[in-house]
Amino acid sequence: MNTSLEVEYWVIDGDGELTPPESLADLSEYTEREFVEPLFELKTPPCESIPELRATFVSQLEEVLETAERADKGLVPLGTPLNCDGVERRPGKRGQIQKDVLGPKFDYANYCAGAHLHFEKRNVTDQLNALIALDPALALVSSSPYYQGERVANSARAHCYRKRAYADFPRHGQLWNYVESVGEWTRRLERCFEEFEDEALAAGVEPEAIDANFSVDDVVWTPVRLRDEMPTVEWRSPDAALPSQLLQLTEELYAVMETLHDTNVEIDDGDGGTEAGHVTDEGVRLPDYDTVFDLAGVAIRNGLGSTPIVNYLDRMGFSVPDYHPIATQIDGRQYVTKSDARELRLEYASRLESDVEQLAATI
Repeated sequence: MNTSLEVEYWVIDGDGELTPPESLADLSEYTEREFVEPLFELKTPPCESIPELRATFVSQLEEVLETAERADKGLVPLGTPLNCDGVERRPGKRGQIQKDVLGPKFDYANYCAGAHLHFEKRNVTDQLNALIALDPALALVSSSPYYQGERVANSARAHCYRKRAYADFPRHGQLWNYVESVGEWTRRLERCFEEFEDEALAAGVEPEAIDANFSVDDVVWTPVRLRDEMPTVEWRSPDAALPSQLLQLTEELYAVMETLHDTNVEIDDGDGGTEAGHVTDEGVRLPDYDTVFDLAGVAIRNGLGSTPIVNYLDRMGFSVPDYHPIATQIDGRQYVTKSDARELRLEYASRLESDVEQLAATI
């Protein structure tokens, strides 16, 4: 099953200040600038196995880090920059239209860095539903509790997207309910596009500009997306994190995706109680959607500090004790100053370099 990984990292200079990626984004077709100035994205090509994905991702990171060292820059594996001066959006019509529609709340997205996991389309309805049910697994790699210095949630990034940036357009940024068919998913997307188009037109955006910058395939930010261009099922919930943790998360999700291909998938009727959901070789049972939605909220707020989240992820096939989320390590204060944020960015840029060195030694 082809699998690929995309990760956004903040770029800093030698003082820990955010800075544009410049040459880092020009290394290959798999490196690029993101929609805000100090954010850099690294993509792997589709890989046929987890060992291939691991080797490819680490090799790409080594090349990026070599270039970064020459430019006195670093990559920071945090879901937000913790606290900083305003993050500027890069010029572009798409972002401007989104701001016209979402209003000032869209600025929350400027401070968010995440990871996207792509799995080759197979039994797509089961894949979509499983990734919805596995949304609480974002707690395994949460990497920042802070937004502009304030502690807001264990995953500040997920909180800012779901509760703030898309607060007025929940269908565009929230976790969707299960589906019975791909056609149902497509109809939801079409309705979202129509809603977005109506709002954009009402805001004075020209129809040609909407058509040139948005399509049914890419109009929503929802945590689970169906991508025609790849073609993949994409899970977008995790924060940016250390490469070793993202690779482990991908490997364990890959195992669930493989299990779906060889067994029956059922959805609870709501009577599963505290033991709802499990993944075994004999079958996959997903909790009812209301349970998943509640668990996802707890995962965003409390992360692995929640016993129900730990128990749920264990039942769903994750080796929870092997994860050590950055958010948990840097949590504990109500406010992070800009000076402290710079120091933490420098520290975790260094930890990322060490993490890549250790990964490379195992390949």
